[in-house]
Amino acid sequence: MRKLFIAVTVLIFVLILILPFSSIVVSAFQKGVGPFLEALIRPEAIHALTVSLVIVVIVVLLNTVFGILLSLEIMRGTWITKWLRPVLNVIVDLPFSVSPVIGGLMIILLFGPNTLLGIFFEHVGVKIVFALPGMVMATIFVTFPLMIREIVPVLAELGISSEEASATLGAHPLRTFFQVTWPSIRWAVCYGIVLTIARSVGEFGAVLVVSGNIINQTQTATTLVYQDSVDNNIIAANSVALLLGLFSVTVLLILDWLKKRKEDKFHAH
Repeated sequence: MRKLFIAVTVLIFVLILILPFSSIVVSAFQKGVGPFLEALIRPEAIHALTVSLVIVVIVVLLNTVFGILLSLEIMRGTWITKWLRPVLNVIVDLPFSVSPVIGGLMIILLFGPNTLLGIFFEHVGVKIVFALPGMVMATIFVTFPLMIREIVPVLAELGISSEEASATLGAHPLRTFFQVTWPSIRWAVCYGIVLTIARSVGEFGAVLVVSGNIINQTQTATTLVYQDSVDNNIIAANSVALLLGLFSVTVLLILDWLKKRKEDKFHAH
């Protein structure tokens, strides 16, 4: 029975992961390396990859800063009562249970051209929907829980005794954070950053809704793959998809390396 379960697991793994990825590789190189490289260096692809990179950088920076701050407030905030903490946890986990498409639609309903907020921001020269700010907001919506869900369990395990001792000795809150809290949560932050990068690069639904998928303006790498597929440009679609797939694999390998390094340092101590 055990061998049967292992065989079924391997079969599912091959059918769901190996065969589709192999198909992408074969399709990307079916006419040789030349068309593959041409698909990646064409203006549309370079622009889409650049936009994706800009979004990733902005989202990682914002998620890291606000993720740490909100995690500290959830676990250390004196104003948070016993009944409020579960409510905050539900709100943080909301993107996990809501479709990204709905998240994108919410942004359009709030900041669309015909809404009060949309009109206000356009009046001051900031376009949200069908522009980079809306795409960043959509990506933050789907990635925000990743950082918090890595940090909160570590803070819960750490407790407050060390931080209280530091404060009792007269240390400034910032000094307490960097000397006591940060060393304990830095690996969790690293995990959160890696997961945020992987999720940001692969986001499609929310970004497609908010961006409008305008060529050479608001296309990301994932929406470009979608557009190439619709246009029956299969080699180009699979070429960009392969690049994204290889990037995701690299990110996962980095995450695995970080975990092993953390374990090695833990055993060393």
